[in-house]
Amino acid sequence: MISIRIQQLSKRFGAVVALQDLDLAIAPGELFFLLGPSGCGKTTLLRCLAGFYLPDAGQVFFGDEDVTRLAPHKRNTGMMFQSYALWPHLTVAQNVAFGLEERKVPKAEIKRRVLQALESVRMEVFAERSPNQLSGGQQQRVALARALVVRPRCLLLDEPLSNLDAKLRHEMRTEIRRVCKEFKLTTVYVTHDQKEALSVSDRMAIMDRGRILQVGSPVEVYRRPTCKVVADFIGETDFIAGRVLNVNGARVRVDTSIGAFEGVLGDATAVPAVGGDVTLSVRPECWVLSREAPARNFVRGRIGRAVYLGELAQYELAVGGHDLKVVEMNPRFLDPSGRGEVFAAADPEDVVVLCE
Repeated sequence: MISIRIQQLSKRFGAVVALQDLDLAIAPGELFFLLGPSGCGKTTLLRCLAGFYLPDAGQVFFGDEDVTRLAPHKRNTGMMFQSYALWPHLTVAQNVAFGLEERKVPKAEIKRRVLQALESVRMEVFAERSPNQLSGGQQQRVALARALVVRPRCLLLDEPLSNLDAKLRHEMRTEIRRVCKEFKLTTVYVTHDQKEALSVSDRMAIMDRGRILQVGSPVEVYRRPTCKVVADFIGETDFIAGRVLNVNGARVRVDTSIGAFEGVLGDATAVPAVGGDVTLSVRPECWVLSREAPARNFVRGRIGRAVYLGELAQYELAVGGHDLKVVEMNPRFLDPSGRGEVFAAADPEDVVVLCE
């Protein structure tokens, strides 16, 4: 296992700044995700790690080794592309063996390692088939085996599940995590799929316009976004504009057009001034509906559109000029004739105060 360290990394394509002064540290054996909207720089960063792009400034370290200017084939990374890039005229085993043959590994060793790699992804019985005889999920496993067989120092994955249907994506999330942990691989995984990142990663970085906005565990990033862009990108949320009434440590009381709320700072280092403008972020599942007025942190409204999904229901709650998104588990407020006026409350720990 190796660590990966990025220092002040920048990359431009003409007038376009793809990466700007990035600093990032990835721990040995960590499954690390890069997320963000299209064009945010995540794939450019991955290609800088692989050696396909040379940065304009900054350094990349694998462990203590500076690999910034090292050719891709000398970095010993395993790369898995979105398209899988399997050779159609070669069998599964030959596809997996290709990287070892290029490295002049002895034939007996190639045979042993190819079988081991196929067994690790449960594809050994398909060794003599051609790629066009495999399903999308099976092709994905072969591409993963090909990346693993060279025994890379780290594994780089560029949206590997984007070509699979929803059921296969869900299955392969678990499989990729299992394989990466079994091989103790430091892994950098690019995706725009939030559910994928939340369910698989150890930590993640949210990127936008060539910068890293926040780094943290899935729980940290989802529950404590540090800015509005992150809160909006990861999951759904209700944004409520307000003005600071008082600050007490990490707790902040905010006045809004639909009532006063107590919440917690998303970024503990960015403490707003009393009277300053802030935005509250409340996840739909954090609202609790009731017929009686709670003691604090509540709004009063009427349920409009409702979507029943079995174990939960999604509502639009009309509060003043706002339509709040509310998710209720084990729904009790579905009957239109009995809805009337309801209250929605949020615990202060679930009301995140954002300064930008």
